[in-house]
Amino acid sequence: MSPAQDYTIVVPTIGRPSLAVLLTSLAAQEVHGAHVMPQEVVVVDDRPAAPGAPGVDLGQSGAWLPVRIVRTGGRGPAAARNAGWRCARTPWVVFLDDDVQLPPSWAPDLLADLRSAAPRVGGVQGRIVVPLPPGRRPTDWERSTAGLESARWATADMAYRRVTLEQVSGFDERFPRAYREDADLAARVRRAGWTLAQGERHVLHPVRPAADDVSLRVQAGTFDDATLRALHGRRWRTVAQTGRGRLRLHLATVAVAALTVAAALTRRPRLTAVAAWVWAAFTADFFVRRLTPGPRPADEVFAREARRLAWTSVAIPFAAVAHRARGEWNARGGLPPWPLPIDAVLFDRDGTLIEDIPYNGDPEAVRPTEGARAVLDALRSRGVLVGVVTNQSGLCRGLLTAAQVQSVNAEVEARLGPFDTWQVCPHCPEDECLCRKPRPGMILAAAQELGLAPAACAVVGDIGADVEAARAAGAVGVLVPAPATRTEEVAEAELVAADLAGAIDLLAARLGAASPELGRAAWR
Repeated sequence: MSPAQDYTIVVPTIGRPSLAVLLTSLAAQEVHGAHVMPQEVVVVDDRPAAPGAPGVDLGQSGAWLPVRIVRTGGRGPAAARNAGWRCARTPWVVFLDDDVQLPPSWAPDLLADLRSAAPRVGGVQGRIVVPLPPGRRPTDWERSTAGLESARWATADMAYRRVTLEQVSGFDERFPRAYREDADLAARVRRAGWTLAQGERHVLHPVRPAADDVSLRVQAGTFDDATLRALHGRRWRTVAQTGRGRLRLHLATVAVAALTVAAALTRRPRLTAVAAWVWAAFTADFFVRRLTPGPRPADEVFAREARRLAWTSVAIPFAAVAHRARGEWNARGGLPPWPLPIDAVLFDRDGTLIEDIPYNGDPEAVRPTEGARAVLDALRSRGVLVGVVTNQSGLCRGLLTAAQVQSVNAEVEARLGPFDTWQVCPHCPEDECLCRKPRPGMILAAAQELGLAPAACAVVGDIGADVEAARAAGAVGVLVPAPATRTEEVAEAELVAADLAGAIDLLAARLGAASPELGRAAWR
C-alpha cells in the first residue's frame, strides 16, 4: 500500500454489540496478496461517563487488530469523530458507523477508491446497502433506514483526507445527534474548494431493532435543521444536499389542532367541528402516506405496524414543530461559524505553569516557569478566561493532604494572578476515575463552570496526557515539552510549542474577542 493511501478507521460507538461484528468483518478482509488493512482502528467510546462502566466489546478480532480506544463521555457523534480523526496520522481517515458490516472485498475496494481520487477530491463516499426483509414490503422504520442508500456523504462509510478535515476543523460539535453533522461537514468541505466523490466500495447497514416510538424520537433532528439553516442560510437544503421534509404540513397540522382547542374553549361549536375535521384529515393523510408503502394486511407485522403508525402520526407533527421551534430559538440572531473562537485557556500546573517538583506540598517551593505570568496577564487583558486542570495523585497516595494542595494552589495564584477555574483530580491511575487526565472530565467540568462549549477551550500542558484529555474533551491541545516529556508524546501531538508564549501564538488566530460572551453565545 502506498503511503499516500495509508488510512485510519474511526468508529464512534455507544457500546452496541454490532461493533464486534464490524471488527470481525474487518479482520476477515480479502487482502489479495497485498497489505490493505488500516494503520490503526480508533474506536471512540462515546457512552456517558460512569464509574466502573464496562469497556466496549471488541470481540475476538479486537485482540489483534491495531485498535486504540478513546473515551469522550457522551458528547455526541460529531465530537466522537473529531476525537478519533485527531488521533490519526495517516493521509486518509475513514469513518464507519458501529452497526455496519464490511463485505470481504471492502478494504481492497476502499484502496481502489482512494487511489482513483484526484488531488482536489477531499472525500470519497462508500455505497450503503440496506438489506430489507424478503417476502414483504418494508415497515416505516425499515424504509427510513433504507434512505441511507441515497444519502449524500453519510459517515456510515465516508473517507476524508486528513488535510481536508484539518482545514475545516472537522465536524461541528453543535450537532449533538447522528443527524445533519455529516451534511454540514460536506458543505463546508466543498466551500473550502474541495470536491467530493462517490466510490465503488460498499458496506451493509442492517436495520437495527427499534422501539415503537422510534419515529417520534427521531423528530429531535428538526432541531438540527434549524442549526443547519442558521449556518448555511435559507438555501441550506440545497447547500447541504438534503431532501425536503414535511415541516410545513406539520405546522399546518399543529395550527389547526390549536385552533380546535381554542374554538372549543371559547364555546364555538361550528368552528370547533370544522377545525377538528381538518385536523383529522391532515392526520389521516399522514397516516395513510406512511402505511400505504408498507406491509400488507396479510403480513404478520401489519397489525403492530398499523398501531404504531396510528398513534405516532398523531404525535409526530407536535414533536417536529416543538423541536424546530427550540432549534430556531437556540439559533436566534445567527450562529458563528465553526470552529468556535477560543475563549478560555486551561493550563496544566506542574511542569507547565510552575516547575515540576514531584508531590510538592510546600508553597515556598513554588517557582513559576519562565514567562508564565506575562502570558497569563496577556490573556486576561484580552478577556480570555484562564484556568488550571491538574492531576494530584499525591492525595490518594497519602503523600499530600488537601490543605497542602490548597496552599500550593494559593501560592500559584499569588505568583501568577487569579484563575477563573481550578480543577483538581485527587485520584490515582488505578482508581479509573472520570476526571484524571488523559480522561476529559476536568476539562468538561471547567468548560461547564465557565459557561463555554469544550470546543471554545484550549489546553496547554507538558505531557501527552494533557493533549489526550483535550482531544477527548473536544478542546484544542497544545504541548509545551518539558524534561519529563517523552519523544513519542511530542510526535503524537498536533500542536507543539517551545514555550508558553509560543503556545499562545499557535492559538492567536482563534483567540476570542475582548468579551468571553462570544463563546457563551455560541453554545446556547
